[in-house]
Amino acid sequence: MSTLEELGVPDGLHARVPAEERGAGRDDVRLLVSRGERVSHHAFAELPDQLRAGDVLVVNTSRTLPAAVDGRLGAERVVVHFSTRGDDGRWAVELRAPDGAGTTGPRPGGPAGGAVRLPGGHRLVLEGPLAAGGGRLWWARPSVEVPRLLARYGRPIRYRYTERDQPLSAYQTVFALPSPDGAGSAEMPSAARPFTAAAVARLVSRGVQFAPVSLHTGVASAEAHEPPYPERFAVPASSAWLVNAARAGGGRVVAVGTTAVRALESAAGPGGMVGAASGWTDLVVTPGRGVGAVDGLLTGLHEPRASHLLMLEALAGRAALVAAYEEALRRLYLWHEFGDVHLILPEEAAH
Repeated sequence: MSTLEELGVPDGLHARVPAEERGAGRDDVRLLVSRGERVSHHAFAELPDQLRAGDVLVVNTSRTLPAAVDGRLGAERVVVHFSTRGDDGRWAVELRAPDGAGTTGPRPGGPAGGAVRLPGGHRLVLEGPLAAGGGRLWWARPSVEVPRLLARYGRPIRYRYTERDQPLSAYQTVFALPSPDGAGSAEMPSAARPFTAAAVARLVSRGVQFAPVSLHTGVASAEAHEPPYPERFAVPASSAWLVNAARAGGGRVVAVGTTAVRALESAAGPGGMVGAASGWTDLVVTPGRGVGAVDGLLTGLHEPRASHLLMLEALAGRAALVAAYEEALRRLYLWHEFGDVHLILPEEAAH
């Protein structure tokens, strides 16, 4: 058996375009199912067969923002990735370097005091890094309301493994809801991307319930593989009640995406009981910390060094995770936000 660090993703397994450009629709992706070290292969349309009445799917309702905007820092062309809005009007941003093909490459942060010229005559003044010692994300103060700027000049963030720019609609999930203050996610909560209204209806007809939460995810940066920075989240009382009732009644709580896990675990107390909560979370789920409120996870396939794999390992165990990823590579599953998905369920759930 390999280790996760030894497993690489061949270039041909990067999902370069949305599923609907490869097949019949956005739900035309494959579903890898793990129950312990036992792995099975399915179409996403078979998801209802893997769940049962009384289960709850926890979904992130954060909408994806067109968070990439072109700018200039002195004579240098840059792309600004607007990551997270602070409570004081500043934004955490990442500057990247255009590579001439419509994508962007990594770039050091800063400099402090630098002013980025934005479209429409607006400016963005860089103040300092989020983390001590520097880093890719910096606090910056814009001269304009950023949601208004993004609505006019922004486009979705994308990385080099994708083939071309896509419309914002390709990055929205069926669960996305507008926020009154214009908040949203810099990058799509992509585990929910294969869901369609028809898929939701099939699940509801089987007795599966949906518990909405929100977590506005920041910029992940494909090359950095860093733990997530603090992010804004909210777990409403109704969703907390659904989760607690499901667990009390023998149902399973399955998070749709790592963002839903982070939100729910941030609202969980001793014994995994969940209460209404909102604010900022700096929680990083690791095998040492474990999970208390979540029994399963539907997620995309992550790079071998991605910090999200620690969360998956906390749920599945390392041996089970390695077995699943070896199978995904052997069966040529596709990676990233437009790729295939992986359902992790408790081992005792075999049927």
